[in-house]
Amino acid sequence: MIVNPQQLLDDGFIILERVIPPGLLDSLRTSYEILVERQGGQSWLDKGRQPRLTINHLVDETTADTIEFWLHENTLGVSRQLMRGPEAAVTEMFMMCSPLRQHGPADWHRDFDPSGMAPLEGLQMDVLENGPAYLQWNISLYDDSVLWLVPKSFRRPNTKTENHQLRENPHVPLPGSIPVELKAGDGVVYINLTLHWGSNYGTTLRRTLHGGYRSIGGPLYPYNASSCNWDLNMDFTQYLSPAAQATFEGWAALLVQERYLVESLFQTILAKNTDNFHTYLTKLHPEKKGQIVCLMLLSKLARYIYKLKHLDIAKLTPTEQARSISTSPDVFSFYNDFVRRFSTPEVNRLWDLFTSFDVKLQADTQQEVPGRPNQSPNYIYSKMPTDFDVADFVAGWSKNLMGSNI
Repeated sequence: MIVNPQQLLDDGFIILERVIPPGLLDSLRTSYEILVERQGGQSWLDKGRQPRLTINHLVDETTADTIEFWLHENTLGVSRQLMRGPEAAVTEMFMMCSPLRQHGPADWHRDFDPSGMAPLEGLQMDVLENGPAYLQWNISLYDDSVLWLVPKSFRRPNTKTENHQLRENPHVPLPGSIPVELKAGDGVVYINLTLHWGSNYGTTLRRTLHGGYRSIGGPLYPYNASSCNWDLNMDFTQYLSPAAQATFEGWAALLVQERYLVESLFQTILAKNTDNFHTYLTKLHPEKKGQIVCLMLLSKLARYIYKLKHLDIAKLTPTEQARSISTSPDVFSFYNDFVRRFSTPEVNRLWDLFTSFDVKLQADTQQEVPGRPNQSPNYIYSKMPTDFDVADFVAGWSKNLMGSNI
């Protein structure tokens, strides 16, 4: 399957027919339904508005095709074509299911959180300049038109008209929005900074594969590098083909190497080694334009490391651990891995050196997130600060910033 990367950068999405070859559709339906039963069947399906099945901890030799399809030329192969980099890896493998009761529409949103990412404008600039480093997929096992999106919206902030509509009612179509109408086996790949909407979480049968891919070693550092629901748990690969096992093992090695680069960059900051700092920053984000965005993402990582280092993690349940930094258990494991790499004095000093940078990313006043009335992030939602760059961050190392907190 051949795709045009420019179409993705123009519109933010590509709808593809027969992503699941007709000869695989029935077997995938059967295997995924087995996984639904293993998860709890009807009682599990009745627990939420959009039951979302995580598959890697449920597979065995009879259902390995549910994993292997994420390595298909029509999924992984397409993602490799659309992202600029030597490798692309699957990071999430889910299935979205219909609930047993009517729940109606969700809120319009972008998959974006300023507390853990750079401002939206910076992420958009990085993608437009350097190509996407993360792609999201919906692939339908049955006809599905739940997803709506606003074409080209990943390229810009919300318009005044959109914000007005979201304040009035975030549960109806936005101006210019379109439904993504998928026939069984079709898929849509999209940049998840796009405005999108789950239009109706109703009882019509829905079994739609939902997952993501990220580039490794490409021109930019992914804004969701922390998201990977399998990299610390490789048990499921024992049921896969030798080729698939080797693929996951190769990805795991590359992700470990990337974490080592991040650790090394933090160590250069602690050592105030300017030359090595720029070397490692360029390894993580080779394109110069956008490196400030990479540094912003790393500053959020430093903040989470600092926070977790001062919690008694061992006394918390996995759910409590994840809630301590408002994330999922899978993402928590990424941050906690870095906590173990640094001593408490190192973490304190690292955060001291990031504090003035962090202040530049904080919002001066309480912000409204249109469509998400319960969110009021402390960090800038959209606009990039214009008075601070990588050179300013390095210059700040000479200042004594001890005693900071979050």
